[in-house]
Amino acid sequence: MSKTKTTPKFKNEAEERAFWEEHDSSEYVDWTQALSVAMPNLKPSTKTISLRLPEGLLNSIKIEANKRDMPYQSLIKAWLADDVKQSRNV
Repeated sequence: MSKTKTTPKFKNEAEERAFWEEHDSSEYVDWTQALSVAMPNLKPSTKTISLRLPEGLLNSIKIEANKRDMPYQSLIKAWLADDVKQSRNV
């Protein structure tokens, strides 16, 4: 087991944030003892983007989304996520 430093007590979140911006956590945490966790209810951060699509493609996507009774944006995200997942598993 590695020797780690004691994590200081912080007065507030801003002080803690400033501390971790300047310090390496490996000096304070034995990451070899860390466990993997699943957080299925954690909502991922999102970022708005502008995506230009040919009108015909967008209309086709909207028709397909309508058949599935879902918003077309959700269908696009699902298709993109599936494609990226498949690409990484190849």
